[in-house]
Amino acid sequence: MTDARLDEFSRRMDGAVEALRKEFAGLRTGRASTHLLDQVMVNAYGSNMPINQVGTVSVPEPRMITVQVWDRGMVSAVEKGIRDAGLGLNPASDGQLVRVPVPELSQERRTELAKVAHKYAEQARVAVRNVRRDGMDMLKKSEKDGDISQDEHRGLSDQMQKLTDDHIKRVDEALAAKEKEIMQV
Repeated sequence: MTDARLDEFSRRMDGAVEALRKEFAGLRTGRASTHLLDQVMVNAYGSNMPINQVGTVSVPEPRMITVQVWDRGMVSAVEKGIRDAGLGLNPASDGQLVRVPVPELSQERRTELAKVAHKYAEQARVAVRNVRRDGMDMLKKSEKDGDISQDEHRGLSDQMQKLTDDHIKRVDEALAAKEKEIMQV
């Protein structure tokens, strides 16, 4: 296994960390963010579409998200999509503009969101470990096939473990930051 292969495994681990950051962006923390609605799907034209494909999502003030729906006929579908997303948000339409007030979080809801954040972080850790496992399997196969020596195998597996540890640390840091953001009153 060469440095190029290690880079590939590093990229895959980076992908797991980046996916976690996107998941975290969708967790409501009491302050409005356009990313809060990233996971919302709208039943439009006979199929499910991301909300950003049926309207423009913006944050005009700290506790309000608005969706400027492009097609007047889609307003009720956008409202339904936001309600059904399980974010605890209650949209109201004003013509083609859907206003989504972001209420304060209760302590119970904050605790619930922290648990969800932990679940997302664990999924990211598992994804990083799966990449590590793939790399270790490839190392064993390379050694068995005679492509690398036992010493090279040991050195590369140490590098792979260090890569894994670094990415797990990044996941833990992202979780700690998100938890702090969620629990701030």
